[in-house]
Amino acid sequence: MTIVANHSATAAHGADDLPPPVVRRSLWQLFFGDLASAALTVITGSLLIAVAPTAVNWAVLDAVWSTHDPRACQEAGACWAFIAAKLRFILFGVYPPGQQWRPLLVIGLMLVAVLITLSPRMWGSRLIVGWCILIVSMLALMWGGFAGMPFVSTAGWGGLPVTLLLAVLSLGLGFPFAVILALGRRSDSLVPRILSLLTIEIVRGLPLVGLLFVASILLPLLLPAGWTIDKLGRTLAALTVFAAAYLAEVIRGGLQGVPAGQVEAAQALGIPRWKSVWHIVLPQAIQKVIPPLTNTAIVMVKNTSLVLIVGVFDMLSAGRAAATDPEWPAPYAETYLFVALMYFLICFGISRYSLFLEQRVREKDYR
Repeated sequence: MTIVANHSATAAHGADDLPPPVVRRSLWQLFFGDLASAALTVITGSLLIAVAPTAVNWAVLDAVWSTHDPRACQEAGACWAFIAAKLRFILFGVYPPGQQWRPLLVIGLMLVAVLITLSPRMWGSRLIVGWCILIVSMLALMWGGFAGMPFVSTAGWGGLPVTLLLAVLSLGLGFPFAVILALGRRSDSLVPRILSLLTIEIVRGLPLVGLLFVASILLPLLLPAGWTIDKLGRTLAALTVFAAAYLAEVIRGGLQGVPAGQVEAAQALGIPRWKSVWHIVLPQAIQKVIPPLTNTAIVMVKNTSLVLIVGVFDMLSAGRAAATDPEWPAPYAETYLFVALMYFLICFGISRYSLFLEQRVREKDYR
């Protein structure tokens, strides 16, 4: 009887540890499983049938793919030849043409660093140090002024490198501040809790456009005499503060999901509080909020397109300026579609990586 009872208890415990069953639905059930699904399928299919022929004719059949004469695009469909002619300007902006290998190298270095960072086995203090060295190297490469490379001020930067640098730097610099704000808001001490609360709520209560104008106009007035920050630096400061406030609320949600008993157990074992927070609480909190963290990262990537209102020449600004060339017949649709495709590829890659991390955490929890 004892053996049977123990076996039943073990089986029941093992059943609780199993992952939830995966419910698979056929395509017919997915699109026509009920009345609402069938209605949506029919409506969507009808719209696609009505729009698809015109879109295909404009984008493919009647499109101009290559030409040296801009007048060839006047009576045709999409003018993809314009994208080919202005590709370097859209990607690199007003950066000196003879030195555009430098921003191209920056894009390549960032892509390699991101691919290395994707592997969880590479995570650790060495990766953080490596990213710091890489960021400094990329900024130095963009500036130049050494090794025979002419100096290029931030006013001459533009295009995709500015978009990537603003997104990576605002998220990278904002994350440590977000952790401090989240811990401060959950602190038992009154002063850090109030300061964190005021900082988060004030920043989240302001639109990013207003924050960009505040950083662009008021920040130089608040600096001591003789101090100055260029336009790109002021924009980065605004994006960093904005990212820190939103990331702080996401991390705070993760901290609330960690049982308080774990901190109490760590204190009972004599582990200092900062070690228990750093090694026990924060890793679990971040694992719990991977989807909202990813959403915030995607939002910050897209928010970099707003910097054009303060005169920063990002990829969207470069595309908009390229489309005003009077020699071409105003190919705004093609330009914005190309820029949108670039943003989509970046954001889609982030979302797919988030799914990978979620799956990895889920498998780890059920081992």
